[in-house]
Formats: sequence, C-alpha cells, structure tokens
Amino acid sequence: MVPPASAFRVPRDLLERYAQSGPRYTSYPTAPEWSADFGPEGGREALRTNATARAGMPLSLYVHIPFCEKLCFYCGCNIQLNKDRARVTAYLDALEREVAWVAAQVDTSRPVVQLHWGGGTPTHLQPDEIERLFGILTGTFRIAPGAEVSLEVHPNVTTRAHVETLAKLGFNRISMGVQDFDPVVQKAVNRLQSFELTRDLVAMCREQGFISVNLDLMYGLPEQTWDGFVKTMEQVLAIAPDRLALFHYAHLPSVFPHQRNLKNLPDSDLKLRLFERAIDTFVDAGMAYIGMDHFARPDNELTHARKDGSLRRNFMGYTTCADSDLLSFGMSAISDLDGAYYQNQRTLAAYMTAMEGLDGPVAKGMHLSADDRLRRDVINTLIGHGRIDKARIEARHSISFDAVFAAEWAELAVFEADGLVSRLPEALEVTPVGQMLIRNICMVFDAYLRQAPERGRIFSKTL
Repeated sequence: MVPPASAFRVPRDLLERYAQSGPRYTSYPTAPEWSADFGPEGGREALRTNATARAGMPLSLYVHIPFCEKLCFYCGCNIQLNKDRARVTAYLDALEREVAWVAAQVDTSRPVVQLHWGGGTPTHLQPDEIERLFGILTGTFRIAPGAEVSLEVHPNVTTRAHVETLAKLGFNRISMGVQDFDPVVQKAVNRLQSFELTRDLVAMCREQGFISVNLDLMYGLPEQTWDGFVKTMEQVLAIAPDRLALFHYAHLPSVFPHQRNLKNLPDSDLKLRLFERAIDTFVDAGMAYIGMDHFARPDNELTHARKDGSLRRNFMGYTTCADSDLLSFGMSAISDLDGAYYQNQRTLAAYMTAMEGLDGPVAKGMHLSADDRLRRDVINTLIGHGRIDKARIEARHSISFDAVFAAEWAELAVFEADGLVSRLPEALEVTPVGQMLIRNICMVFDAYLRQAPERGRIFSKTL
C-alpha cells in the first residue's frame, strides 16, 4: 500500500539531517539543566514566591501513582512493579504528608481548574484507596466548578467498581494506552489488551458521564507493520475517542534496561510512513492535528485552545489551562511554578525517606531568568500554535525580537529552504512539514543546547 498524497510528508532527503535527539519541551529549560543544589529549601522558596506573585491565580494539581502490576517493555515512565497492598498504603501516607508540606507554603484557596493522576497505573489503587487520595486533595485544595478532573487507566486492571467510584467523585475525563492492537506487537511489548476490552471500558466510562476520552498510540514499536497499524487506526476510530495522542517510541535502553527486550524495531522509513499515514487518517476523519503528537475532535477544548491562542504545554502534555500553576505530588513529580521548576526524588525509596522527615521531597530544581522566560514563551508558542508573532513577544518581554534572536533567525534560513518554516518580516510561521518536525525548530531557540551542544543530555529521537 502506498500512502496518499498529503501536505504532511517529510522529504526523505531530510530524514537523516532532522532525525536527531532532542527534547519534547514539556518544560524549558529542560530537566537536565536543573540543579540538585536547589533542594527542599529551594522548593519552599519557589512555592512561597509563587503564592505571593500569583495570588488568586488558578492551580493545576498532578499526582504520580507509580505502581503497575506488569511491565510494558516500551515503557519510559517512572514506575514500580507491585503486588503488595501495604506499599500502596504507605505511599498514600507519604502523599498525605507531602500535600500538608505544600499546603503550608501556598494559598490553598486558589481555584484548582485541573486535576490529573498519572503513572504508572492510577487504577492500581482500589476504589477505597482512590476515595482516600481524592479526599486528601479535596480536603486541602478547592476544586473549581467545571474543573478538568482526569486520570490514566489500564483497561486490564480497571473494573466497573473503579469507573463508578471515579464518576461519583467527579472525575470527568479519562485516558488509556492502546499503543497498537496488533496481537503480535502486543506480545512483543508484553502488553496484551484486546480491542473489545478497550472498547467496552470506553463505553462504560461514557455511560457513567465521562465527557472526554483520550487514547494513546505509539509508532516505532517492534513487529509493527503498515497493514497492522492501519487496522489499529481503523479500530481506534471505531471507538471514536475525543482526543488521541500519537507518540514516537523512544528507544533508550541505556536509560531503561528493560527496553533491551525489544527486537525487530521498524526502520526509519517505515516509522515515518506510519506517522504520515496516521496524520492523514485522523485528519481525514475530522480530527484537528494539535501540536506535534496530539489530535482532537473539532468540538474539543484542545482544538478551541489552539485556535484562540490559549493552548499550553507542560508535564501533562497539552493543556487548556494556560494561566494555572502546576503543583505535583509523588515520586519524580515535577511542579511548574511560573518562575521556577522543581522535581521530587525520583526513586520510591528516596521519596519515602524524604517524606518521613520535615525537609520535603524536592531533589532538584531551577529558578528561571528573564532569558529563560522569554525563550520558554517562544518555544511554547511555537509548539502549541505553529506561529510566532514578533510584536506579541516583544510586548510581553520588552525586547527587540530581531536583535535578541538574530543568530537564530539566520539559522532558520536552512529550515526555510527545507520547507519547514516561513520567515516573514512580522512573524515566523511553521508549515505542515515543520509541524511534524516542531521539536527541531524549537531546538534553535534553546540557549542551553546552543551554548553546550555536546553536553551529555539524553533525549529521544525527533523522528
């Protein structure tokens, strides 16, 4: 089968040049630039500064549930395999102490417009444990009317009792991984999950009043074929999700040793053809292509946010809550406090030890300079909207765009010649091909990569 003609086609002579390692820009500066010297005291300072500088502004909350019953070999998340319910209870105890630690530094009356639980597998928690954790959060923070209340689930461990409990508590959005419905691929990655099980869980969620369903797909997995992935996409469209995420499998066995189990990975050309076909398939089905790896129905909040300029990217992916500060809880969780980032201890043992004391869980972080804020704004705008209006950036940061970014603008001439961008007197516009390579374009504006390109950062491939 030959892919149909489309604006979303990367010329193959560009593949070698642009298929390089690069950040996904869920933050800028990216986590490798943060310092361990920041520590718990830096976390307290950042929380207190934010509470004053952003008084009355909305909050988003994220909770990391690291537990899984089974290891998916492609996984790049920070997880813990677990069959011991006592570990879950101890973790919830630690989360309760962390919530109290954060609450002592912030104004808990600020409205929470977004709450998300990720993992791991949040539905590794039993219904009564879900109720306990939800009570810890809502007993401390004020959930705003109409807030986005969501979590990630694994269909293999999510029961009707889970769904009914979540609906009763007020969860209204749900996300679940699919990756690929091909049973050969599923066996290779150690994740068996049938189309019927996934379809029925989505139907159950909608019966219980969930207003948005997201499915995750992944291309570049072992044993993937053109025909198999085309069939998967057809099955996904039959489920009719409100949102879709299409991730490029990041093969980093030096970081995630379990990925060494994966063999027979598709070559670069097949991966790119799968990506191109997926964009065609979902756009032809009426979904909007949001950013670099997301799709949404025309009536979805993400689509509206991209159109009106309010779309933002953070550690939860694309979000419509552009004005909110993110407080995150649990091992490895990352908080985004407008002027600072901090990350909790990455291992379960270190996090649990930290929460037994009074210092707090912060492992590293960073206060942002004026230049960091400027470049973060440029990168976020590019990755969310595909266009930089020079005058708007100048007005927000009191700078001359052409003066500050003279070297970057000149470097973009190559990208323009390759058909990725258009450099206009008043703006930078990203083409459809450029949208597929948006990480490469954003890297031009990354001062840390420019200053020390050979520093030992480990990122996934952009294609």
